[in-house]
Amino acid sequence: MSGQMSKARQLAEIAFSKTQSQFLERTRALQEQDSEISERAAKTLRLRTARLEREQAGKAIAVLRAKTTA
Repeated sequence: MSGQMSKARQLAEIAFSKTQSQFLERTRALQEQDSEISERAAKTLRLRTARLEREQAGKAIAVLRAKTTA
């Protein structure tokens, strides 16, 4: 088919292909970045929840100790 296309058409096809490849690469990179951001947010939430639970457990133990020594 390339034998049937004019030189200008071939150059236009090549330029379009490069532009399309760059667009697809950018889209892929943005999706990867969004995925990393989502994973980081989920991990932060999980760690924050665990820390708060640990703090609550520590407070509950302190209250129980205060009641048993009082």
